[in-house]
Amino acid sequence: MKTIQRAALLATLVALCAGAGCAWRPYAGEVRPSVEEAQGPNMTVADDGTITWIQDRLEVRMRPVTDEELNRQFGGSDLGPYSENPFTYGGVEDFYTGDDKQRFSVFMLGVKNYQYPKVRVLGDIVLESTNERKYYDLTMKQLDRYFRAYAIGYRGNEYGVYKERRAILQSTMFRRQDIFSGQELEGYVLFQPLHTDVSDMTVMVKDLVIRFDYRGEPVETVDIPFHFEREVGRKFPDGSVELSNR
Repeated sequence: MKTIQRAALLATLVALCAGAGCAWRPYAGEVRPSVEEAQGPNMTVADDGTITWIQDRLEVRMRPVTDEELNRQFGGSDLGPYSENPFTYGGVEDFYTGDDKQRFSVFMLGVKNYQYPKVRVLGDIVLESTNERKYYDLTMKQLDRYFRAYAIGYRGNEYGVYKERRAILQSTMFRRQDIFSGQELEGYVLFQPLHTDVSDMTVMVKDLVIRFDYRGEPVETVDIPFHFEREVGRKFPDGSVELSNR
């Protein structure tokens, strides 16, 4: 009954909006790598969407991750507020559009070090769009504060949902730690959802330290840019899409 009522309400809203000349809503597709020619030097683009920066035997790679993939890995795609998956809304739909809401913009970052005694990401990881929007990767402290507001209880099973979300984040997010020779490290990098006008963007890994002095202080760092893009435009009630960045 609730589904029928909501469908009727949505139909009414669409009809009213059509009469007012606004029968469309912003559309944004999935993030994907820009073509290899648009990447920086020493970059390769794989079929699975991974961009890899290579310097001798040091590799840094980044790949956009969809909500569908995160739901397959962590589950909870139909549990809503009871989902223990911290990366998605658990199938909660936008009231006006009926689309699944997006909780975060997620990328997988990996470092493979077979070149230097140790390396470490010291700086921010920043996503900057060509229309001058800027997003910084979210820290565990920020995410913990965010999820505390969503906790539906502080004891029993309800509190267990919050604790499990926190545990998943702690075990899967990219950690700022030394990566010694012969080691690999990967994890998720989270940003707030991108605005609907963001089409071309660069994710910059800042201050990857590749050389340290005898005191362990950084003496040589590199910034690594990864270029991504997505389709944006307008989506109409009949499902057709008019792209603005074609």
